[in-house]
Amino acid sequence: MVDTLLLYVSAAKDLIPERDLVGRSVTEIPVSLGWKIFFSPLKEKQIDTNIISQADIHILMLGQDIRAPIGYEWVISRRVNRNPILFLKKEVPRTHAARDFIRTLRDFSNWHTYEDHTDLRHQILVMISKYILTYANVFALRPLELEKLTDWTKELEDGAPEQIDETQGGAGESSVIISTERFVPKDGVLINPKKDDAMEQLRD
Repeated sequence: MVDTLLLYVSAAKDLIPERDLVGRSVTEIPVSLGWKIFFSPLKEKQIDTNIISQADIHILMLGQDIRAPIGYEWVISRRVNRNPILFLKKEVPRTHAARDFIRTLRDFSNWHTYEDHTDLRHQILVMISKYILTYANVFALRPLELEKLTDWTKELEDGAPEQIDETQGGAGESSVIISTERFVPKDGVLINPKKDDAMEQLRD
């Protein structure tokens, strides 16, 4: 049984709003899983190749230019025979290096384009929800949890993307989000666990 989903997001500094959006959006998915969310370092520091290699889902987003360490992170995934999910921001000018990078990666996977944050959030949530449903046994989803996620994903696919606040956001920093449904401290007492739980607890 796996209690935590590890998500790695490759995105440079020009996509800080998108980085933060992904980190916030995944907590909307109605499951009791914990989340480990890691992003490309914005400052010069060593990349954790183990995290990239072990990620359940690796999302790579590209805007105006291909900047370090995005290309290297893609190479690390390829070395372990994985293809990151590729997202390309529409209607932005791109450097020659970015255009070459786009053409190169087309030989390995398709690019998913997005128009704005609303569109990106919708696509990300659908893809990750489907991934969890595919590996429901691995993540040990309970029957009620599986039913709710199935219904939620179908409604998401069938409905129009929900408009979101484009100005909301942070710095897109890595984080660990633990659900108190699966992770209960051995010592001490949770204070108002319903409020502090990063993911809404599923109720009958």
